[in-house]
Amino acid sequence: MADVASGIKTLEAGDVQGAVKQFQAAFEAGDANGAFYIGRLFEMGLGTDKDMRRAAALFAAAAEKGSALAQNRLGLMHLNGEFVLQDYKRAAELICASAEKGDANGQFNCGLLYSEGKGVERDAAKAVTYWQLAAKSNQVAAINYLGVAYRDGAGVERNLEKAFEQFSITAAAGNPMGLLEVAKAYASGDGVQTDLIKAYGYANLAAVRGLDDAVVLRDDVAVKLDSVSLEAAQQFARDWKAVPIEQAG
Repeated sequence: MADVASGIKTLEAGDVQGAVKQFQAAFEAGDANGAFYIGRLFEMGLGTDKDMRRAAALFAAAAEKGSALAQNRLGLMHLNGEFVLQDYKRAAELICASAEKGDANGQFNCGLLYSEGKGVERDAAKAVTYWQLAAKSNQVAAINYLGVAYRDGAGVERNLEKAFEQFSITAAAGNPMGLLEVAKAYASGDGVQTDLIKAYGYANLAAVRGLDDAVVLRDDVAVKLDSVSLEAAQQFARDWKAVPIEQAG
């Protein structure tokens, strides 16, 4: 029997049409995610012409049947007004329904809506609650936003040590924002003991990933290091290796 998992494997093997047949059969058998994945193919133009309106219709069909993946994606389309009406209230209904079903991206996005007050009443504490749920599934953006919340005291008591802990997780996985925030912490001593060698090293790694602020920080720290320390800082960056996010925590 066709199912979504089999469809994904067929797609990964390069058989788009075979995958579509399996996704369609899965949807007809009651798996709402089948329509979501067909929608994604139209969204990305894989095996067919790109057709965002048809994608939106498929997401709507899947969302109606309870697909958390489709609810989150269609909610984002309503949030941004992409081929559907821009409607913050509808976006929040869909995205937060996805969150309640346990979808990590939905949890992150629902938290973002509460932090910004779009479609729901602004509630920083509730935003943090959703990000904490998403972080349990190693959702990188949620971990970073938790770090920001602890750093700034938004929705939680300000705690620079906890902020550093969150940013350290995403930094270890090579996330640019995490690397930059860890570099800032080592440079300032916020939440961790000051270490200019590591500050330079992490800023150097973030700079490679295209962050202009990291270039500025790296160069600012460099002038505070003697030649031996600067070599050690560059060696730190050369030796550093990213780890999968599930191992980073």
